[in-house]
Amino acid sequence: MTRTDVLSGAPSGLRDRAARYALLPLRLFLGVTFVYAGLDKLTDSAFLSATGDGSIGDMMRGVRDTSAIPALVDMALKAPVGFAVVLAVGELLVGLATLAGLLTRLAAAGGALIALSLWLTVSWAVTPYYYGNDLVYLVAWLPLVLAGAPYLSLDALALARRSEGSSSRWRLSRRTA
Repeated sequence: MTRTDVLSGAPSGLRDRAARYALLPLRLFLGVTFVYAGLDKLTDSAFLSATGDGSIGDMMRGVRDTSAIPALVDMALKAPVGFAVVLAVGELLVGLATLAGLLTRLAAAGGALIALSLWLTVSWAVTPYYYGNDLVYLVAWLPLVLAGAPYLSLDALALARRSEGSSSRWRLSRRTA
């Protein structure tokens, strides 16, 4: 007979398993989305241009006066193509690390910083604010910054190996004592 949670009516084992993997869909969504965004930018010759329709330069010039931090846009406009490449590679690396669960908290912090910078520049003037997706991405990264990827990740594998190694060292020291 399985124990049942009094409030939800769900078997406690199922509830525990669901809680354990609750961040996995978010991690997969953010990882895939950032990989896609990075690859999309790197393969779009129009985006990787200083001027012209769809270029990073024209987009940044278009949002400069409505952004929360115009100085940030001005910095990007000094080398718009270089900025676009750094942004795209950053998105790609954050997405890949998040999918693999490698240095997940650091990757999530990078994703949050990318989303924050885009919110303060590109989507700052979007009204009402909930039409702009960059703020939502910023908030979506925060659970992964806080919790990391404790399951189905390279981080979890490394932690298990470290724990296994330290417990075997402890056993050896107890035997030799």
